[in-house]
Amino acid sequence: MSENIKKVPAVVVKRLPRYYRYLGELMKQGIKRISSNALSVKMNVTASQIRQDFNYFGGFGQQGYGYNVEHLHSEIGEILGLNDGDTTVIVGAGNLGRALASHNTFEKRGFKLIGIFDNDESIIGTEINGIEVMSVDDLEDFLHANRVDIGILTVPKAAVVETAERLVKCGVKGLMNFSYTELNFDKKVAVENVHLSDPLMTLSYKIKQK
Repeated sequence: MSENIKKVPAVVVKRLPRYYRYLGELMKQGIKRISSNALSVKMNVTASQIRQDFNYFGGFGQQGYGYNVEHLHSEIGEILGLNDGDTTVIVGAGNLGRALASHNTFEKRGFKLIGIFDNDESIIGTEINGIEVMSVDDLEDFLHANRVDIGILTVPKAAVVETAERLVKCGVKGLMNFSYTELNFDKKVAVENVHLSDPLMTLSYKIKQK
């Protein structure tokens, strides 16, 4: 599976979470199967684009039947690694880190938040969503004692590179970086650089076009 995913265009991979969410909503509504045409109406993506996207992973559909919603939802979850039970830590328990830790997305999407770290003495020892905030000085000890797959960085820009390197040296293979600077590692480490202002600028462009 991993060899096939490497060949998939990044734009297709970015659409997979959206498919996953829509299919989840269909399951809640009790819908058992759906055609690419019906799915295209709901998602505002052409039916041919949907079929092309799914064909990268084997197709999943049957002519004259469409897609089994539950099966497709499970398959996309498997492709995204959501069935692996990835463990996560957040470094930086400020406003953004606290908001992320308080959100229920982790458990719903198959991720397990197991640690939160900060260097502020007034925050260390408090709890966020039932998890005690630990000192960032204890980060390496925690990482050696626990398997951590993903590190979420909400630290100041000046600290992000050092923090990321500490995580990677302890075996963390994926980083989600909210620190307004670009991180780059070798192919062994997956990085998502998230700039929260980008969607606002895109929205501004769309408004201007209208």
